[in-house]
Amino acid sequence: MNILIRNEQPEDYKEVENLTREAFWNLHFPGCDEHYLVHTMRSHRDFLPELAFVAESDGKIIGNIMFSKSYLQDEENNKVQTITFGPLAVLPAYQRSGVGTMLIRHSVEAIKDADIPAIIILGHPHNYVKHGFKNGKDYLISDPEGNYPLGLLVLALDNQFFGQKHWKFFYSDIFAPDPAGLKIFDKQFPHKEKSWQYSQELFSMICRAKL
Repeated sequence: MNILIRNEQPEDYKEVENLTREAFWNLHFPGCDEHYLVHTMRSHRDFLPELAFVAESDGKIIGNIMFSKSYLQDEENNKVQTITFGPLAVLPAYQRSGVGTMLIRHSVEAIKDADIPAIIILGHPHNYVKHGFKNGKDYLISDPEGNYPLGLLVLALDNQFFGQKHWKFFYSDIFAPDPAGLKIFDKQFPHKEKSWQYSQELFSMICRAKL
């Protein structure tokens, strides 16, 4: 399978939103909100359009990844910018075929010369440790409350940056889409049945369980 990784273009927006909906539908709860997040984040101040990439095969977009600004804050309230990706989506028919890995690797290569110490995400550890992510506790990075959730994952881009200093991680409010807006937005897409396929409670427990 020949795959091209390239920057997202305006003419890709609807296709990317639809593939994101297909990828996340009923995954964490009945329906999903990730396609609406993709739609709203493009106009948010923290969105990084230069790091919005799509994976294309035979002219069809089969995956995408999007980044936004986040930051670390130390005990003296000094702030350092980091970046966070999400959603990372792959069409169901192409999942577990290496497309997500290609998108992550392409993104890391694109930012290797930037003055960014780390990519930090909230996600399932099983999905990301194979890409070099470690738990925040390994780098003394906690959530804003000082806890070390299992799902707070860090890919260090500058290992010399991390030492004995403790940091708290803050992500953008870009990840808080309006539920009312989601309901209206989702009407633009073909009807899909909502059902429970995965326990949201279990997902939250895995991602936020403290070490």
